[in-house]
Amino acid sequence: MKSASGNSANTRIQWLHKKIANNYHPNAMRLAERFNISHRQAQRDVDYLKKKLGAPMEYSLEHKGYYYTEQYSLPMVFSSDNDDSLSELADNISGASLQAENTFVQMQIPYTATVEIPDKLSVLSLKNFIISKEPRNKYVCEFHNVEQFLSVLITLRSDFKIVEPLWIREKLVKMAENIIKNNKF
Repeated sequence: MKSASGNSANTRIQWLHKKIANNYHPNAMRLAERFNISHRQAQRDVDYLKKKLGAPMEYSLEHKGYYYTEQYSLPMVFSSDNDDSLSELADNISGASLQAENTFVQMQIPYTATVEIPDKLSVLSLKNFIISKEPRNKYVCEFHNVEQFLSVLITLRSDFKIVEPLWIREKLVKMAENIIKNNKF
């Protein structure tokens, strides 16, 4: 099922889970704003995560958002190559033996990185990745493909710095070293 903005319910659930797991205390209003969906649809997504997927979550009045009361991971979903409905299949698994033609699918949670970008035009180039702004020209970006995100950063015509996580910065440095090594005169 796709929303009007082209984001699937699966993507929204993944985003919501990651924000809760990282103690950002998201709520239905923030989910609705992030994915350009109605508040009612966002609340249905929250209810689905809690009731159908069994997420141990509660609402914090202090933080005005959700948090997990204990460690939680999104469930893995099994689907048959010729089955159109993942939810029907997931409901019907309940301990039944799986057949060889089934395919294993796991929800992919997007990566997050904080990038320092002083140039406003470069910020516009990253608008599809930016999910929030922090002080001192720092932006939190979200993406599913690390190499694609780093390629976009490399094409910026301004200075930038990956603030965190360190492993993504190290991957960028290795990419740059390879580019220099392979293009020496």
